[in-house]
Amino acid sequence: MVLKKNSVVLGLLFIFIQGFSQQVDPLVTTDSEQQKVWVDSIYNSLSLQEKIGQLFMIRAFSDKGKAHIDDVKKLVSEYQVGGVIFSTGGPYRQAKLNNELQSLSKVKMLMSMDAEWGLSMRLDSTFAFPYNMVLGAVKDNDLIRRVGKHIGEHTKRMGMHINFAPDVDINTNPKNPIIGNRSFGENRDKVTEKAMAFMEGMQSAGVLANAKHFPGHGDTEQDSHKTLPTITFSKERIDSVELYPYKQLIPKGLASVMVAHLSVPSLESRPGFPSSISEGIVTGLLKDKLQFNGLIFTDALEMKGVANYADSGNVDLSAFLAGNDMLLISADTPEGIKKLTEAYTNGIITEERLAYSVKKVLKAKYKVGLNNYKPVAQAHLYEDLNRVEDTILFEEVMENAITVAKNDEQTIPIRDLDKKSIAYIGMGDGDNSTFVETLKKYTSVAYIHGDDLSDVVNRIKPYDLVIIGHHRSTQTPWKAADFTDQEKVWIYEIARQKKVILDAFVKPYALLDLQSIDNIESIIVSYLNDPISQEKSAELIFGALASKGSLPVMAHEKLPENRGFLTNSLSRLGYSVPERVGMNSKTLKKVDSVMKLAISSGATPGGQILIARQGKVIYNKNFGKFSYGADSEPVRSNNLYDLASLTKITATLPNIMQLVEKKEITFNSTLGEMLPELKGSNKEDLKLLAVLSHYARLKPWIPFYISTLDQGTKKPLDTYYKDAPTKNFDTQVADHLYIRNDYKDSIIDQIKESELLSKLQYRYSDLPFILLQRYLENYYHRPLDKIAQDNFYKSLGMNYTTFNPLDKFGKGEIVPTEVDDYFRYQTIQGYVHDMGAAMLGGVGGHAGLFSTSNDLAKMMQMYLQKGYYGGKRYFSSETLDKFNTCYYCDQDNRRGVGFDKPQLGESGPTCGCVSMMSFGHSGFTGTYAWVDPTDSLVYIFLSNRTYPTMLNRKLISEGTRTVIQEIIYESIER
Repeated sequence: MVLKKNSVVLGLLFIFIQGFSQQVDPLVTTDSEQQKVWVDSIYNSLSLQEKIGQLFMIRAFSDKGKAHIDDVKKLVSEYQVGGVIFSTGGPYRQAKLNNELQSLSKVKMLMSMDAEWGLSMRLDSTFAFPYNMVLGAVKDNDLIRRVGKHIGEHTKRMGMHINFAPDVDINTNPKNPIIGNRSFGENRDKVTEKAMAFMEGMQSAGVLANAKHFPGHGDTEQDSHKTLPTITFSKERIDSVELYPYKQLIPKGLASVMVAHLSVPSLESRPGFPSSISEGIVTGLLKDKLQFNGLIFTDALEMKGVANYADSGNVDLSAFLAGNDMLLISADTPEGIKKLTEAYTNGIITEERLAYSVKKVLKAKYKVGLNNYKPVAQAHLYEDLNRVEDTILFEEVMENAITVAKNDEQTIPIRDLDKKSIAYIGMGDGDNSTFVETLKKYTSVAYIHGDDLSDVVNRIKPYDLVIIGHHRSTQTPWKAADFTDQEKVWIYEIARQKKVILDAFVKPYALLDLQSIDNIESIIVSYLNDPISQEKSAELIFGALASKGSLPVMAHEKLPENRGFLTNSLSRLGYSVPERVGMNSKTLKKVDSVMKLAISSGATPGGQILIARQGKVIYNKNFGKFSYGADSEPVRSNNLYDLASLTKITATLPNIMQLVEKKEITFNSTLGEMLPELKGSNKEDLKLLAVLSHYARLKPWIPFYISTLDQGTKKPLDTYYKDAPTKNFDTQVADHLYIRNDYKDSIIDQIKESELLSKLQYRYSDLPFILLQRYLENYYHRPLDKIAQDNFYKSLGMNYTTFNPLDKFGKGEIVPTEVDDYFRYQTIQGYVHDMGAAMLGGVGGHAGLFSTSNDLAKMMQMYLQKGYYGGKRYFSSETLDKFNTCYYCDQDNRRGVGFDKPQLGESGPTCGCVSMMSFGHSGFTGTYAWVDPTDSLVYIFLSNRTYPTMLNRKLISEGTRTVIQEIIYESIER
């Protein structure tokens, strides 16, 4: 008996505690006593009309001209309305209008907006965050919380106090015409989690959140703006699903709720009676059962879903009598105020009822600081609404949202680029330029165009993987996303014949149109068709990013909600903004200034500069032109530069490193052991470590070409050259200039016979790399260019990196290096500038390689990652460390093994601000590549400072490359 009695007491206590816990007043401030005094004081100072005016929130546009603005001002001044909801316009126009309207208000108004995905939902020149459907794909709710906070910060900066967000509708109907992308998804628990995080983030910024559309608009096929949609679910289903987010958010401090215009027979017995004016739904369910004490808004009362029910004044009165606090966008505000005033006078509205809602509105005003109102400052408004941290957050969201919904054979991420031939086909009517451009940053991707299926099928025959991008505008969440009938046929036929990655830059529901997805190996849902989403999706495909997202809704009968394959990063370079990796973009603008000064001063006609940190390219710009002429071609990202001596660390050295790791050779191996033809020469006993450290008494270089010129005319001798290829003269040196095929051996002989320097000291030399080229070619039985391609460039995706670029590229794609008036007597464009490398047929172990900044960064990033890139290990970290060591520092020789290293004294190859762990190289034509493991940095500088003459040393004397390097380090935020 005692036990039973105790159980009853405990049960009653639980009910009491549970009830008490629900009695949350989200509008109460920490200084509640002062708040109450202020609210009562203001309420008592208002006339009846002014009190009723507080219940109305009118709409204002900042882009509709003077007549509209005058009408709004009249409503504010004559009726002292409680708030304004701003619609379309621009930030400066709205800020100005906001201040003007507030100046007309006796009690400052609650300003609000529909800014579900940010101010750009209504305003131009403002930032757009991803839609809720995208956020629903993100597993990390802290990201959603941050999105809510950022949107809150933006809306607050615009002088807004309420944002009608988040939309907590559970979108269980793919055909929903008005919600769709605005919903976090179809799973009630996930929708609730995301909505909670969004609400917490936004309210932490001081902006009141609003959950909508009560009691649930997620399963309709009609738009309440146009008609009254019907929700046919049972009361139990609505309680279990549609109301679930509200039941969770209300105890956590949800500030306001918007009631939708819906017909819900299970909750309102009167046929076709809108929920927004149903006392049973607004008061009985929301206020009493769910015990919500925050502000209750109607949805816009001009909408057909309720406006068709009665004339505007009576609709407004009905909405208030139903239990709503604020009447949003009345079809006729003066008439509505008149009807409510008459109802009060006639006793239909009691003083208690009026005071309840008006004081709630005033309480909200105090909570958002309107007791201490400040106008919106217009200075720096654009900058405050378009911050770099917003871009970074957008990137992070998309990196976590993009979903690999299908991944047969683990097609994603793409590995083994040397074994893949890839084509891209674009579908949809949206822009795809960023996606295609980013795909091509990783490897060669052929863009296949065509209007005829048979033609397209024929053109993709050489390729073993086809990426199909479905691009349609996602500028608003209501844009059409579906495939055309023709596109569905094409996808089916292409997938029957080729491996396919289908990437949909639209909402997931678009995939419901596909009858069969069995033959499609991989499907990605990228959700949005903006540049960041396109860039991140391409990065994911190639393994610069891991995939983390999961479908927020069912996208196909074989792609259920929550489906999402996790893939690993392959440690390929990604792309971002400086602040993402702790660098300051304003400081980096100095790089632009330095480079522009270099061009204007005649140090170089142009160049490419790339900076990467922590695996992300954060600066990649092109400057100037091919030459100084006004009609010269501007430098573009895919233009090739002569790397000069960067060839040493990009072609010869990495191949030597691999052979050292395989123990084919060691640092103690001698040149005589590696090249038997050197036995008996003064080079025989020189060790690999010494020659690669430039500490072996070798001459810096030998001007091989001089002995092949006529001593009088200084022109190439017929003995060595022909102007057209023949059997024994088919090694091309330049246009219409071919050298004897056997002259390569003469170069080796000249090196073999050359004298050693008399003193052992550090002396930079080209000669070791020419000899090592011979060694590598003997070892692999093929030329160095083929060795480098097969061992490194193809698998790294360095498709713009090559010796003899004219074999693959047009002359107009290659930057010229000099107007040669001493050897080849022509503009050198597409041929290596270095004379010795040219005489070797364009392929030298010391020079001859051409590349772009983006391609070269891949090799340098591989070095930074100690031999690993793109899912492939090229050599061990121990091998990299072995070569990145200064063995002769005690002899005043800074060099590593093949790599250059920072200066030991005051002057040298760097700015003096790099770590001693850093390494790289420079090139005669005005190139530079440097890696710093301590700061996880890669810096690439490519130029043609030798154009029109190599005698131009301004780039060197002005220290342009190292001045820029110093700026890079200055930009790092410690």
